[in-house]
Amino acid sequence: MTRNEGTLDRIVRVVIGLALIASPLGLYGEAYATIWGWIGIVPLVTGVIGICPGYSLVGIKTCST
Repeated sequence: MTRNEGTLDRIVRVVIGLALIASPLGLYGEAYATIWGWIGIVPLVTGVIGICPGYSLVGIKTCST
């Protein structure tokens, strides 16, 4: 598969993914320690590898190549 995410898109995904993953670990306090924070794995992985399956399905490409 070819990359379909640009640099800014990837940075934003990694930052959001890490923030969501930090919430169930209790880094923001007990109120945020929920299982829903683990959804952050999805943007983290797609940001690291540079491929978003959802973008591929609808034909979006944020990278310049």
